[in-house]
Amino acid sequence: MSSSTPLLTVDELSVVFRRRGAEATRAVDGVSFTLEEGRVTGLVGESGCGKSVTSLALMGLLPDRGVTVGGSAALRLPDGDVDLLSLSQRRLRDLRGSQLAMIFQDPLSSLNPVVPIGRQVTEILRRHRGLGGERARKEAADLLYRVGIPDPTRRLREYPHQLSGGMRQRALIAMAVACRPRLMIADEPTTALDVTIQAQILELLRDLVTEEGTALLMITHDLGVVAGLCDDINVLYAGRAVERAPRSELFADPTHPYTVGLLGSIPRLDAPRGDPLTPVRGSVNDNIAWSDGCAFAPRCDHYTMDCLQGAPALVEAAGGGAHTHRCVNPGADAEREPEEAAGARTGPEEAPAPETGAERTAAVDDEEGRA
Repeated sequence: MSSSTPLLTVDELSVVFRRRGAEATRAVDGVSFTLEEGRVTGLVGESGCGKSVTSLALMGLLPDRGVTVGGSAALRLPDGDVDLLSLSQRRLRDLRGSQLAMIFQDPLSSLNPVVPIGRQVTEILRRHRGLGGERARKEAADLLYRVGIPDPTRRLREYPHQLSGGMRQRALIAMAVACRPRLMIADEPTTALDVTIQAQILELLRDLVTEEGTALLMITHDLGVVAGLCDDINVLYAGRAVERAPRSELFADPTHPYTVGLLGSIPRLDAPRGDPLTPVRGSVNDNIAWSDGCAFAPRCDHYTMDCLQGAPALVEAAGGGAHTHRCVNPGADAEREPEEAAGARTGPEEAPAPETGAERTAAVDDEEGRA
């Protein structure tokens, strides 16, 4: 049964990687969101925007050395709230599997290749539910059957390499739901699967959320998955949320230029034959520090000098409600005449292109060479 209080409240989560002799890397930079029971919340963005690091931080799976995690992640439990980021590893091991679970991106590397599937599933049942022997094997077979694996009793004796990609992913889902966790994190669970298996996996996840009332955090770069599964969406770029909104509002009226670019780069069945795709130009490495301005400015088609005056705040969109964005000049191209918009994209006199970190490094090296 859902509650008015979110199941998980993540506030200003930050993750910084440090290496001796190198500049610190801020992979996650002040991400905040909530998860509610019976709903699916999406984290969307390109590779390198901080989605997977966010999930690993919440699960306590980041290494102890060279990593600094800040912020808070309050999980509501029957015996009181706990902060996942401050718990000991022993306490986290008690919670992982029973109260929170994760479906990893690559099932072949996530499963132990030298241990049969049955033993890997029953280990969770023994650890968290106290089942053993034949009772645990029967429950494991029921779990495999529930996630759609045929002949589950025989599959329990097989090794991961003997299963197809879809079956391995289903086995991971069976392990994740074995103890009916209240919070589940799915890190791109449909990657490398064909579209038919993808649809089956997504339908299975939706059924689990509906039947068990689980709060699901879906991490993906596939907006098709987002459209079919998520209730609320957070768009991440360079470690920060640049837009968040309910699904219908985000697809009907995207506000941040990055979100507009992601939606515009999706192939459409109703597009005329021969129409070129319009990808977001540049790469995720073409950004500036948030302290200098909007990190997306070097890739944005209509940035202005206002975008380079420090990090933009997360503010309500024009429609209000739960739709927020991090842009000082939202929808600028849509409001201008076509000629003016084209001039804004090509006119460096008004706003010279922001210098990225890679360009600054190259300039320093060039200066040193001339010296």
